Amino acid sequence: MNLKPAIQGVAEDGGEQMKTSTEDKMKGGLHEAKGTIVEEIGKITKNRDMKDEGKTEKKAGKVQQRIGEAKEGIAEMKGDFKELKKK
Repeated sequence: MNLKPAIQGVAEDGGEQMKTSTEDKMKGGLHEAKGTIVEEIGKITKNRDMKDEGKTEKKAGKVQQRIGEAKEGIAEMKGDFKELKKK
C-alpha cells in the first residue's frame, strides 16, 4: 500500500490537497510517535545515543505540530479579517 500520496496531501482518487497545517500536524504526530519508540528501544538496550536520538525526534515532532497549529490559527485570522472587510 503506497501512503506517499496521502502523506503529500494528495488523495489517491485525485481529490483536493490537504491543508499544510493539517499535514504539519500529522507529520509531527508521526515523528513524535517514532521518537517515542526509538527512545524506548534505546532505554531497553541501554543505548544512550539511540535514546537521545528518540528524544530529539520526539521534540522535533512536537515543534512541527505546533507549526501546524500556528498555521491553522493564522488561516482563521485571515478568514476573520476577510469577513470584517465585507461588512
